[in-house]
Amino acid sequence: MLGLKLPTDPRWVKIAEKDLEEILTDHAYCEQKATTSCITLIQQYPEREEMVKALAPIVTEEWGHFRLVLQELEKRGLKLGAQRKDEYVNALMKFQKKDGSRDTRLVEKLLVFALIEARSCERFRLLSLHIAEEELREFYHKFMVSEAGHYRVFIYLAKTYGDPEYVKVRWQEYLDFEAGLMDEMELRGDRMH
Repeated sequence: MLGLKLPTDPRWVKIAEKDLEEILTDHAYCEQKATTSCITLIQQYPEREEMVKALAPIVTEEWGHFRLVLQELEKRGLKLGAQRKDEYVNALMKFQKKDGSRDTRLVEKLLVFALIEARSCERFRLLSLHIAEEELREFYHKFMVSEAGHYRVFIYLAKTYGDPEYVKVRWQEYLDFEAGLMDEMELRGDRMH
């Protein structure tokens, strides 16, 4: 369903669960950044009423996810650490085309967000299936379902506001680029991406 061309190395879960404080911290900031990214899109394109209506509940949901991760940290006696640079997202942003029409720039942003949600969904799925602690498997299953929904919304909005052929071609270019990026990046257990 997600179309990702390179699955996450299965060893990632074992590495991630060695330091839950680190992975939960990174997860919390991913949720916070997803919230602010949706708010920014609404601010930049308020005339896109269908998009505003679609993103408003995602803002609420992502912020709720941030709070859930904070609660999980607190429950475990862990602390929210410092935010780190997200090399994965930064690389996708560099690949994003910044020229063209305003609508084309919107489509580019929507495709980047769709890809981030797709990879997050895939990682949450791995955690929901393979992390040792059953409670965390259930915790991450809920996030997986949510991220899959967000991925579908961003793809739908890209197709709504962009030329269908451009969206189709460009999505494949993003998937190819992302596969190469995943292949090159160091396998780290302290990052969601």
